Amino acid sequence: MSPPAHPPRPRVAFLGPPGTFTEEALLSQPDLAAGDLVPVRLISDVITEVDQGRADLGVVPIENAIEGSVNVTLDTLAFEASEDLVIQREVVLPIDMHLCARPGTRLADVTAVVSIPHASAQCRDWLARKLPGVEVQAANSTAEAARDVAEETAGKGKGKGGGARAAIATSLAAKLYGLEILAADIEDHPDNETRFVVIGKGIPARTGHDKTTIVVFQSQDRPGSLLEILGEFAVRAVNLTKLESRPTKRGLGHYCFIMDCEGHICDELVADVLRNLAAKHTVRFLGSYPAAGSEAGARRRAAGKAWRAASNWVDDLRTKVRPPE
Repeated sequence: MSPPAHPPRPRVAFLGPPGTFTEEALLSQPDLAAGDLVPVRLISDVITEVDQGRADLGVVPIENAIEGSVNVTLDTLAFEASEDLVIQREVVLPIDMHLCARPGTRLADVTAVVSIPHASAQCRDWLARKLPGVEVQAANSTAEAARDVAEETAGKGKGKGGGARAAIATSLAAKLYGLEILAADIEDHPDNETRFVVIGKGIPARTGHDKTTIVVFQSQDRPGSLLEILGEFAVRAVNLTKLESRPTKRGLGHYCFIMDCEGHICDELVADVLRNLAAKHTVRFLGSYPAAGSEAGARRRAAGKAWRAASNWVDDLRTKVRPPE
């Protein structure tokens, strides 16, 4: 009798090249780390790889504690990806930024710093204090910045006045590409974290500690419309953990609302919120998925118990309705 076949390893696309914070987040998840890892140059391309079936899962950054949302991730999921593509889980990673350069480079030699703009912005104050007037250049990822600095030759990729370039990157990228760390932990705030999401097809099962993400497009812009949307959550004691507006790409003044709330679509309270919102507005569902962290969902469970009691009360009243004569 032949041994049972092992399931194929999932193809997992992530923002590359190797050495990005996204890869570190991926490697923190044993099941993802065991997959066939596919580095992709752009965040939007990671999402496209999964959407078009060339990868089973994708890992992308979606929010940073200092700089806020990663807009390209939100916009690609909300406006470009198919409705089958949803968030599978979230991963929160502590972020330590390092200034890395070719061996022998001194901090005084650096006249240009390169990184993904979201990372450079997280070190804005440090750069102003330690490297005033430095030229800040953009890359598609922290690892791409480190790789480019490592591959530089004389006369190529230098900063202003012929000085050296350095990259804001991970310690992993510095090790992979043979760079030295000129300054460690240069982020402006010590409690720096980035939230990443794993994307794929199908809605994960309810765990009891879940999060749901939706996009709400108002049916019409009028006074009180946002208050009415928020009221759907408030009256059911469903806690909103994030709310932000994004332009709909249809001209000035046209916005949608991206919302994270506690709970899963299989929770009756969350389902009731979505049902009522969808009856009045266009709603894009981006996923119900396990939330990061281990805190208990006591408020959600209490609200669910109250909702079930109210539902049973209404059902009981309905049994007392007389049939038509």
